[in-house]
Amino acid sequence: MGLAIIAQRPLVLLGQLRRRLSRRAALRLNIVLAVALALFLESVLHVRSHAIPRPPRDLDEPFSIQCRDPAVAAAAPRENATFVMLTRNSERDQARSTIENIERQFNQWFNYPVLFLNNEPWDPEFVRVLNASVSGLATFAVVDKGDWGYPAWMDVDDAKAKIAAQGSEGIYKAGAESYHHMCRFYSGNFYAVEALQKYRWYWRLEPSVEFMCAITYDPFAEMARRGKAYGYTVALWEVPETCPSLFRAVDDFRSDEGMPAAPMWRAMITPSRAPWPIRRLLGWWSTAHRTRGGDRWNYCHYWSNFEIADLDFFRGDAYQALFQHLDRTGGFYSERASPRPPYLPRYPANPSKKLHHFADIGYYHEPFFQCPGNAPGGQLLNVTALGDSAQSSPESPGAIGCRCQCPDGRRRNNRGVCLNALQAPAAFHRPGWWRRWRQFYPYTIGMERDVVF
Repeated sequence: MGLAIIAQRPLVLLGQLRRRLSRRAALRLNIVLAVALALFLESVLHVRSHAIPRPPRDLDEPFSIQCRDPAVAAAAPRENATFVMLTRNSERDQARSTIENIERQFNQWFNYPVLFLNNEPWDPEFVRVLNASVSGLATFAVVDKGDWGYPAWMDVDDAKAKIAAQGSEGIYKAGAESYHHMCRFYSGNFYAVEALQKYRWYWRLEPSVEFMCAITYDPFAEMARRGKAYGYTVALWEVPETCPSLFRAVDDFRSDEGMPAAPMWRAMITPSRAPWPIRRLLGWWSTAHRTRGGDRWNYCHYWSNFEIADLDFFRGDAYQALFQHLDRTGGFYSERASPRPPYLPRYPANPSKKLHHFADIGYYHEPFFQCPGNAPGGQLLNVTALGDSAQSSPESPGAIGCRCQCPDGRRRNNRGVCLNALQAPAAFHRPGWWRRWRQFYPYTIGMERDVVF
């Protein structure tokens, strides 16, 4: 009873106030209250409009959940695919380390070719050493000058001044001219490299990375069989200072082209809770990380130093139109835009099932890693091709990897917030608000065992 009286007291006071006011003042108050209620309801509906619909089932799942006999998998036909590594002559030892690692963990059985790219002529010693490290065909190509450098229309002096300014501000790698060339190259010109034209699929490698588990199936074949277009391992927050105008430029392109805000696009947005007039004002006042409507990018992106992808997608007219739009803004040089943060193509309307998280692949690129752990009872200890299991991490409940060597037993050393957000459009099984609040995130879609940070 006491609680009911307390709850009614504000209403009684409001009634007394209204009786003391003149009829005109009361009318004005009613209008203000009605407008406030309308704006509140509009804000609630706006936030709800950005909710990610739950698919009828999980649209992505690990390609493998234990070891397989690599001899059996390698007997199947190969896809038209290649590894690609962009590197320098000075990175010979780091490049060899990566190649020897991927050969040991995968390519000794599948013998896929490796395409090495350089923006300078190759050192013969680099070619000799890396040729000896690859089990398949090794090709060494030099990137055309037109694909590695400033676009013809750009004011080069102005671009260099902006790069120097970014370096002075302490933005990571933003003061290095070559890094900007690399970002632009991987974003649009990479797919036109002559030596790559005969391939349909590629697997990006970097010097000094490590694959921490045996990969005993063919990822290219699984991508093709399941209709996937892009595969990744780690999803992270972008550093906001690196690319303040990038998200707005992509969203402007989407809007101008009449593309719908598909679930995969909405998964990258934190909707504003401000009412419509204020949202529009925010979108007009600040373009940094905001849409025209005032909503913000949540900074989540795929860490693109690992990717396995269908080259036909990136060669397509839709993606190339997006790249040309971004190139014309000059943002590859006025900012430190990474090769693929928020503009992995969000078309057709719902490409959720086209993306794949390689949860079963252990991958390390300083400073981040993911490592799936070793599947209980799935290590095929009697298969001699996999070698001695003594160096592997112990088997663990809920693990799905093969002969993994995980650092200090952890599944990953980066928070799962972005991975959870970007996987949501493909996830029927999702963590509830209580688990999210406590920072409990599943290692990947459909895996019940949580990862805590």
